Amino acid sequence: MPSGLAALLDDVAGIAKLAAASVDDVGVAASRAGTKAAGLVIDDTAVTPKYVTGLSPERELPIIWKIAKGSLFNKLVILVPVAMLLSAFLPWALTPILMLGGTYLSFEGAEKILHKLFGNDHKEQDAVETLNSAELEKQRVTGAVRTDMILSAEIVAISLGEITDQALITQGITLIAVSIAITAGVYGAVGLLVKLDDIGLHLARDEGAMAGFGRGLVKIMPYVLSAITVIGTAAMLWVGGGIIVHGLESFDLSTLPDAIHGVVHGVEESAGGILGWLSEAALYGVVGIILGSVVVGLHSLWVKLRSGH
Repeated sequence: MPSGLAALLDDVAGIAKLAAASVDDVGVAASRAGTKAAGLVIDDTAVTPKYVTGLSPERELPIIWKIAKGSLFNKLVILVPVAMLLSAFLPWALTPILMLGGTYLSFEGAEKILHKLFGNDHKEQDAVETLNSAELEKQRVTGAVRTDMILSAEIVAISLGEITDQALITQGITLIAVSIAITAGVYGAVGLLVKLDDIGLHLARDEGAMAGFGRGLVKIMPYVLSAITVIGTAAMLWVGGGIIVHGLESFDLSTLPDAIHGVVHGVEESAGGILGWLSEAALYGVVGIILGSVVVGLHSLWVKLRSGH
């Protein structure tokens, strides 16, 4: 075989081995990053269904598809490139940006609770009734995609934090893979969740063995969706408060984080890991609702000042 051809084949073989190693690196990195971010998938799944409750059933899946496309756009077009740029040039800026996102989540969660407590739901209902279905759908999709931006930013940031030891190109490919997989998983689960009542109705119409199960599913789903709405609000406060606490730790402002860790450690020692985790989530939620309530108050004051009342 001519030496030039042999050298070329050696080069091709070397490139193939390098590509295979890179694929392996991405697979391992994606597994690490995805596992670390999996906890936030629960929050994202819990938050989203509330944006389609109360709307026409035939529009539920199209709306979820719109939100999913917005979520994918958030991750692939905005968050992953920004995360890569920050990782390469301004790694210190990532934490403050995440803390701003955590503050927004806390604000949104606290606002919903305060509206519920002080009877502002009637005003919201009146506002909804003035919108036609297309306007309401657009408003819901916009709100869902905006909230998704914060949760997606946290997912991307946590994923990036797990793969900083990888080459820059591996980091980018890994974040893209994780973003696609998580988006498909979250919105696939949400789509199934909001259509379970329709599945139950279909089963109930059949006189077979599954009819009773279908009727039970139809009866229980309104309560499930109501519970998910509550869980979604709690998730905003939990995630928002957690971002703030971890951010304070990053800036060596450890008084509040140390106090929380101390309580959680005590609960874990006396009552076990599950209750320790629940206590941590509850304390993060308390931080979220306190911070969110302050921001709600400041926002209300700013609105009044702008309106001159």
